[in-house]
Amino acid sequence: MYEIPDGRRSGGGAGGGCVVVLGVLAALAVLLLGLNLLDEPSRNVPPPQSTSSAPALPPRTPSGRGPGVVIIDTVQGLRNTRAAGTGILMDASGHVLTNNHVIQGATSIRGTVADNGRRFVADVLGYQRSGDIAVVRLRGASRLRPAVFGDSSRVSLDDPVTAIGNAGGKGGTPSVVTGTVTALDQVVTATDESNGTSERLTGMIETNAPIRPGDSGGPLLNAAGQVIGMNTAASAGFRVEEGGAERGFAIPSNRALTVARQIQRGEASATVHIGDTAMLGVQVRPVGGDVPGSPPPPSPTGALIAGLLPGTPAESAGLPRGGVIVSLDGRPVDSPGRLTDLLLLHHPGDTVSVGWVDPSGRHFTTGITLAKGPPQ
Repeated sequence: MYEIPDGRRSGGGAGGGCVVVLGVLAALAVLLLGLNLLDEPSRNVPPPQSTSSAPALPPRTPSGRGPGVVIIDTVQGLRNTRAAGTGILMDASGHVLTNNHVIQGATSIRGTVADNGRRFVADVLGYQRSGDIAVVRLRGASRLRPAVFGDSSRVSLDDPVTAIGNAGGKGGTPSVVTGTVTALDQVVTATDESNGTSERLTGMIETNAPIRPGDSGGPLLNAAGQVIGMNTAASAGFRVEEGGAERGFAIPSNRALTVARQIQRGEASATVHIGDTAMLGVQVRPVGGDVPGSPPPPSPTGALIAGLLPGTPAESAGLPRGGVIVSLDGRPVDSPGRLTDLLLLHHPGDTVSVGWVDPSGRHFTTGITLAKGPPQ
């Protein structure tokens, strides 16, 4: 069993769903990882059947130590940061549902089961970036008490709800806040401020429960204590533009479970990445990114190489700072986002053909074998 002995918990900071404590960040740069950029799943998919079910309970205010809540702490070693969020235990063997942005960039993940304090190393099984959904597995876990999932299609306006999470990234007993459902089927824009990319999250449940930093990935419960949503709040690096002090949003549980079950089955698709994440090792920004005093880029479009991570495939292949990546496997690259889209189709060990222009304007094509990197 891979439990982690109790010790001092890292976390803290301010700003939203996944609390991030910032260390040394590369200015105007983004670590570009080979992931699987994904579309929203179909909103017509029938709600999955949860393996955990229970009869409706009388209305109550659940304790933060109720079954199914997992405190998640991550280290983002390539960025020298730490982050904290929340997860929902799906079964007794340690599969945990959480937001993708909670585990994004993590080089190590630890999960603490809130109702008994057991701590585990966690591994990422897969994720859906555009839907902000991920599944991790607690190593060696067994006989845990999972959450009970309800049917999110039955949620109505003014329903009482309870949000549970690792507010403030403090660890310990999760916080409990209450409110009501204020809107359904909402569309919000979630922005990753580290690279400027954004995703549209549709069909969201809106609530006035005061969701705070660190609550992302935690359960939104109905009056019977059943999970009907997964909280998705703003953070220092992941911001929901439509959010506010009294506006929180949650991904409906039916949708989240549909994706989570696909991940558990190991079914990769155009919308779901399974397994390890590939890394090229470049830090990029858009061409024409408004850096005073910078020379004009050698290409009008593409992904401008702002930096290289030492010892990574990009550095070994000789890609230069100030160059511009313009294609991958023969497909044009007109922005950092497009480069990410194409890399998302690959895994560690894959060899890709990278077309690039050096600062003097000369064109090159180089075969590069991708390394293993953290999830994105």
